[in-house]
Amino acid sequence: MSMPPPTPAAPPGPTLGPTCTVFYDGSCPLCSAEIGVYRRQDTQGSLTLVDVSQPSVLPSALPEGLTQAAALARFHVITADGQLLSGAAAFVAVWRGLAGWRWLARLSDLPGMLWLFEQGYRGFLPIRPALAHVFGRVFRQR
Repeated sequence: MSMPPPTPAAPPGPTLGPTCTVFYDGSCPLCSAEIGVYRRQDTQGSLTLVDVSQPSVLPSALPEGLTQAAALARFHVITADGQLLSGAAAFVAVWRGLAGWRWLARLSDLPGMLWLFEQGYRGFLPIRPALAHVFGRVFRQR
C-alpha cells in the first residue's frame, strides 16, 4: 500500500481558508475590478466577498471593531483564524491564498517590505477617489 505524498507546509503569516472574508467597496470601480480578478483566481473558494457599499450589509454583519465607514475607507479581511487585518496586511492575506499572487505575499515577508507596502497603500488612499472616477469613466466608454 502506498502512502500519500506529504502535505507541504503552509506559508508563513496569515493564511486564507474557506472562512476568509474580504470586505471591499463595491461602489469603487478600481476596487470592484481588483475583486473581480481575485474572484476569477479563487478557484478553491477561499474567499467570501462582502461588498460593504450595499445597503443590505447590516452593521451586525461586520466583525466587532469594523464599521461600514471604516470598511469603505480601507481594505479589510478576516483571516481563517479570526484576525481582522487592514491595508497592506489584508492584501497580503488575500495574496497568500491565491495562486499567481503568492510570490507577492512572499516578497512582503522580507524585512521592511510590509511596511513599504503599507506606506504605498496609504499614499494611494487619498488619490483613490480621483483614480476611481477616471477608471470608471474610461471603462464605461468601452
